[in-house]
Amino acid sequence: MSIFWVVRQLAHIQESMATSKKVITKEEWEKKLKDVKIRKEDMNKLVMNFLVTEGYVDAAEKFRTESGTEHIDLATIMDRMAVKKAVQCGNVEDAIEKVNDLNPEILDTNPQLFFHLQQQRMIELIRNGKIEEALEFAQEELAPRGEENQSFLEELERTVALLAFEDVSNCPVGELLDISQRLKTASEVNAAILTSQSHEKDPKLPSLLKMLIWAQNQLDEKAAYPRINDLTSAHLEDPAV
Repeated sequence: MSIFWVVRQLAHIQESMATSKKVITKEEWEKKLKDVKIRKEDMNKLVMNFLVTEGYVDAAEKFRTESGTEHIDLATIMDRMAVKKAVQCGNVEDAIEKVNDLNPEILDTNPQLFFHLQQQRMIELIRNGKIEEALEFAQEELAPRGEENQSFLEELERTVALLAFEDVSNCPVGELLDISQRLKTASEVNAAILTSQSHEKDPKLPSLLKMLIWAQNQLDEKAAYPRINDLTSAHLEDPAV
């Protein structure tokens, strides 16, 4: 079933609905779906976009071979994933070196990203109990940037607050030590590298699914129709009447 068509049809139906709810049977809905022709090439590009953006190297190469889609540079994906993995593992210095090897302009032209990487370096020092080294790093590397940017200063103050608590479970900014913080920084780096390589920083498929959910929510007010409640199976539920 085509997500593209469903979203488009939902919009068309919504425009033509009367005040009272219209009931669309499952048979009617499925017939309309079967009448729609979607180019296989477009669907293949959508899948490949997801695999490349998310860094599924092996799957992307296998899909390219089986589908005959355009050539992809596997080396660039692998390099990008190496950077992302380094950040996720807390090896921020290694990640910075790898980014500079890929393209020095990425960090030179993105002060916010560079600050967040440096902030993550400080967080890792605190995590490893290197308190004096963390303070020195904050003073030499982060404080000067905080003086130039108010938002950087606020983030630095939040990070330094970790040092005031022996038990981080009681620290109001303790989430900075969570793995989720590493993942957040890694995602930011990944997006910057994709942009530098003229790729979209976010895959299209999740956005289309969000659009589908939004369109269904809008249509719920106008009609009873075969709704998709489980996106993993895309099963059409019988309309609730």
